[in-house]
Amino acid sequence: MSASNTSANARTSGPAGWLATAGRWIGPFASIAAVLIAWEAIAQSGAVIKFLLPPLSEVIARIWTDLLSGKLVVDIAVTLYRTLIGFGIAALFGVMLGILIARTASVRWFFDPIVSIGLPLPKIALLPAFTIWFGFFDLSKILMVAFSASFQIIIATWAAARSVDKEMIWSARSLGASENEMLRQVILPAAAPQILTGLQVAMPICLIVVLITEMTMGGQGLGDTMLKSARYVDSVGVFAGIVEIGLLGFAIIKVMERVRRWLLRWHPETQRVTTV
Repeated sequence: MSASNTSANARTSGPAGWLATAGRWIGPFASIAAVLIAWEAIAQSGAVIKFLLPPLSEVIARIWTDLLSGKLVVDIAVTLYRTLIGFGIAALFGVMLGILIARTASVRWFFDPIVSIGLPLPKIALLPAFTIWFGFFDLSKILMVAFSASFQIIIATWAAARSVDKEMIWSARSLGASENEMLRQVILPAAAPQILTGLQVAMPICLIVVLITEMTMGGQGLGDTMLKSARYVDSVGVFAGIVEIGLLGFAIIKVMERVRRWLLRWHPETQRVTTV
């Protein structure tokens, strides 16, 4: 082992290395902690009346009460159910259609104008139509989620499939690969990082749309509970809902990151560079 590597190991194993490791873990949460401390301090100081900004301690107490009663668990389960089912439909439809658009000229000719118009369209504006077509229950909420997220996934998959190195495709064809083998062994593996990026962007969209539909149409869930708190002028309940939604969104993003690393465990982006 070289002297430079020995000194590098000494730096990472000593107090400086421990501090650097602690900084990597604590650093991302420092700004959040600062906001929460400022929230509690301002609310307790009396500078703002508690109705407009209830203390964080009261909000946490409400969340704890809802958790013990089981209400929070039910709301999270209902919201997650709608989010994940809608996301699954959007992912399946979006990836399949995106690949077809990239690989088939006739499909691209037909869907290109539709996708180009639908992507910037505020899809939630079609919620009244979905309500008329599918009713006020879970079906309309889930389909609204799937419709809203599918365009992002279609575009990401389309771009990913079209950006696959042409030399890889030509080499596979020269070796006699069929279209099915080309798709499974060349196009999908090469396009996977960009497709997963599109899925990571689409997941928060699904959660946002679910919350909007719950606030608009009711039917339990975090959005419905938060809106009911606002109707009963329960500001602590409203801010508890904000914190709950933020924590749920953070958890979803972290889970998606772990899923990405697991699915791309063979890919260079997940390989750590090590020196001997």
